[in-house]
Amino acid sequence: MKFEDLFARASVADLQMLLSPPSLKLINLLEGKSLSIATLREIIIGLYTYEGMLLNSQSRELLFDLMRPDETGRLLKLLGEDTTNNPYQTLKSLRFRQLRQKEILFDFFALVLPEIEEVQQPPSQKIVIPSYSLFAHQRDAVLRVKEKLAIIPFRVLLHMPTGSGKTRTAMNIIAEHLRTKEPGLVIWLAHSEELCEQAAEEFDIAWSSLGNRPVSIYRFWSHHSINLDDIKDGVVVAGLSKTFSTTMREGQFISELGRRTSLVIIDEAHSAIAPTYKFILDTLTVFRRDTALLGLTATPGRTWADIHIDKTLAEFFAYQKVTLRVEGYRNPVDYLVDEQYLARVEYHPLYYEHGEDLAPADLEKIHKALDIPENILQQLADDEVRNLLIIQKIEDLVKRHLRLIVFAATVEHADLLASVLRSRGLDARSVTSHTTLSERKKIIEAFKDDSDRVRIVCNYGVLTTGFDAPRTSAAIIARPTKSLVLYSQMVGRAIRGPQAGGNEWAEVVTVVDYNLPSFGSVAEAFNNWEDIWE
Repeated sequence: MKFEDLFARASVADLQMLLSPPSLKLINLLEGKSLSIATLREIIIGLYTYEGMLLNSQSRELLFDLMRPDETGRLLKLLGEDTTNNPYQTLKSLRFRQLRQKEILFDFFALVLPEIEEVQQPPSQKIVIPSYSLFAHQRDAVLRVKEKLAIIPFRVLLHMPTGSGKTRTAMNIIAEHLRTKEPGLVIWLAHSEELCEQAAEEFDIAWSSLGNRPVSIYRFWSHHSINLDDIKDGVVVAGLSKTFSTTMREGQFISELGRRTSLVIIDEAHSAIAPTYKFILDTLTVFRRDTALLGLTATPGRTWADIHIDKTLAEFFAYQKVTLRVEGYRNPVDYLVDEQYLARVEYHPLYYEHGEDLAPADLEKIHKALDIPENILQQLADDEVRNLLIIQKIEDLVKRHLRLIVFAATVEHADLLASVLRSRGLDARSVTSHTTLSERKKIIEAFKDDSDRVRIVCNYGVLTTGFDAPRTSAAIIARPTKSLVLYSQMVGRAIRGPQAGGNEWAEVVTVVDYNLPSFGSVAEAFNNWEDIWE
């Protein structure tokens, strides 16, 4: 039967039963008279629809009372129910929870069962994942840094290995600082344009998730300039060389900046005690008693074995150092490898004895200098046998690696190696301080692309920091150094793991020259300076 026919049997009294008493009362008051049966039907159909009346248990029972006995009997048979007892009572007792029952009911009245929307109830527990989160060991480092920055002498060095999220951790510290100081000004200092731009971009990402108000990012390096009158609230990312040269030219610049600053960050903080850098840091932190200083580094020392210089760095940060610690690991580098933030690295020495022994005067020079003197590096760069050994090793490595970086001994050495490799059919380029910025960017972009073409970059002095090409999986250290910092930085360019967009394994080949210092691995380097800071 058709539902319309059943509904047409309803009297005024039946229809009024489908409206709530308050609704009916208010309608009658406004109209001043009882509603006609036609008007009541129109109101009810518009309010509930035929389908809605069948799905609602209260209105459904009223409708069943309008059915004739033979109709109830046929419907009960279709539903597979007993028809011997009171059919009306049996029909009304059914809850119609099963889909099949509903389909029979709607089909009996020539209606289409509407799609039933499942109401998704929110779970009793839900894990909320932040967009700029930290791991437990990074959060531990943040807490310990905050504790030290809150008390005299308001300075600390954060020691985290390459690949452990040092910048991300620092951005959380900055964000919390700015949330508690309004207005607040943070100065981020770095020595290269690449490091400055990375910091500015990372703060933009971090503050968009962690911030509580609009603040400004001020760029101050290369061609960028700032107006101190405009700087009130936010972060100034500044190049150290530009900051120093501006200070020398404009005497009040650094003092005016210092009066507004509440937190100073220095990236690659092992360079903090260089005279020009130390002057900037001292001046920025002298005007306000509680201006905090945070140093960031993967290597909390400047040298390999000069205790005096390394102790000066420790003294500058008042022997306050927070070192990354991971439960269950003595060395966090091992954890980063296990979790694939760093690649598993095979370190290989490439031994070479010079054609001529170094003169006693040269050996004395090496002993006294902070690093290998230039004339020794030039001597190595000109050694044909040594260069042939390096070329052979590169040609061996490219059989297993698509991206390889070579750290040359001099500018000319980088050019020489790249030239010879290109003559051998390999895509090798030289990147040095003589390479224009536009050309450098072009070479680096090609080196970072996703092609399966072997690419090699030979460089001197410009790609140890601020250079991020995670696909790099091999490095040749052909530049001897006494600086464990420099060695760690060179190795760090090739050991990004899968979690950082890099590789599961990497190879690092270090040319070990007779009578010159050499190093082992980044893991060993991490704890090299611990006794200095005690």
